[in-house]
Amino acid sequence: MFETISERLGRVIKDLRGQGRLTEENISTALREVRMALLEADVALPVVREFIEHIRVRALGQEVMSSLTPGQAVIKIVNQEMVSLMGESNSELNLKTQPPAIILVAGLQGAGKTTTVAKLARYLKENLNKKVAVVSCDIYRPAAIDQLKTLANEIDVEFLASTVNQDPVLIVNSAVETARRHFSDVLIVDSAGRLHIDNVMMQEIRRVHAALQPVETLFIVDSMMGQDAVNAARSFNDALPLTGVVLTKTDGDARGGAALSVRQVTGKPIKFMGTGEKTSALTPFHPDRIASRILGMGDVLSLIEEVEQKADKEKAQKFAKKLQQGKRFTLDDFQEQLQQMRNMGGIGNLLDKLPGMPGMQQKVDAEKGNREFIKLEAIIHSMTPQERRKPDVINGSRKKRIATGSGTQIQDVNRLLKQFTQMQKMMKKFSRKGGMQNFMRGMGGKMPPGGMPF
Repeated sequence: MFETISERLGRVIKDLRGQGRLTEENISTALREVRMALLEADVALPVVREFIEHIRVRALGQEVMSSLTPGQAVIKIVNQEMVSLMGESNSELNLKTQPPAIILVAGLQGAGKTTTVAKLARYLKENLNKKVAVVSCDIYRPAAIDQLKTLANEIDVEFLASTVNQDPVLIVNSAVETARRHFSDVLIVDSAGRLHIDNVMMQEIRRVHAALQPVETLFIVDSMMGQDAVNAARSFNDALPLTGVVLTKTDGDARGGAALSVRQVTGKPIKFMGTGEKTSALTPFHPDRIASRILGMGDVLSLIEEVEQKADKEKAQKFAKKLQQGKRFTLDDFQEQLQQMRNMGGIGNLLDKLPGMPGMQQKVDAEKGNREFIKLEAIIHSMTPQERRKPDVINGSRKKRIATGSGTQIQDVNRLLKQFTQMQKMMKKFSRKGGMQNFMRGMGGKMPPGGMPF
């Protein structure tokens, strides 16, 4: 996400950093570029105008002109204004109420409402240790009820049954009573969507909202809709007392205009963003971290949190202990590291959060990278246990057999063995005195170890 705007702003920032003295003229030139970057990213025009004017006033003020590094001072202002535009800080769900805390989700059809209900349920269960129940009052799309039931079973939360013959208000009233009897902490309600905004839909969602009196009313918006997302958000905000927004499909949105516009247009915070199709692909929205990523400064905090959540701590500790004891790094170990990286979203996801890597995501085809990870694992799977422990025994005939078994070419096997040898050397440095310092020096700035696996 934000690749378009990040690339354009990266050039502006580079130019600003080189300015020893800032004038009204070169500030205007820079802001013209920022304005074009925002418009190309599909940010709403009123939002762009206000954003640019805020920066102009501050950039021409005393705090910049008296700075020893005026270029850096302007970049700081751009960062602060971007954080302010998106909502200052993460806005958590308000669950401080008599159980069950009710969350109503609303939005247009196709925005990903039902999947988001499941993602929210999983997030609350796994991160906040809540007992969650879900229900669908979408009586117009029978598949919606079945889809939610399937997802609820997948993530092991309670699904409250409903049918297309029931009135939506009766469905939610019954669901609240059942959730209360079952001592659920949270009840998430999936409402009906439409292909467009109409009065019938709005009247129905108002009835449902009045019956539920939810503590959270979340608008689910497809970030790839751009300006249409902003218009839809405005219409729903006029019809319902929204408490927040969830951006979906951000992994497929290179522009990011919706993220930079929705909060300003509705006045409601973006609380979460969907980053993939899996039920685990939901992350809290942190404006400061997003602004940092847009400006090429990385997002190390999110990366650390992701490692803690997705990395297998037991395997990691076991692996570190093995290296400290000076034991040999094997192809089985190599495969485990590839799996850990895939679990964290692959190389593209890592690059997006590393400081100083603007533009690298464009150079790295994330899809291709993930396919290569799968290929490398297939090659290792085609080896015997002895070959994985002692790759030195792999001769020409064995390479041919491994390539045939994994559906790859002999040169693919050779490339894997070369990468493994490079990584093995680095691991030796890690196991010696000086450990991590030697290991990082051996990395030589490469990501992943031994260079890209493609």
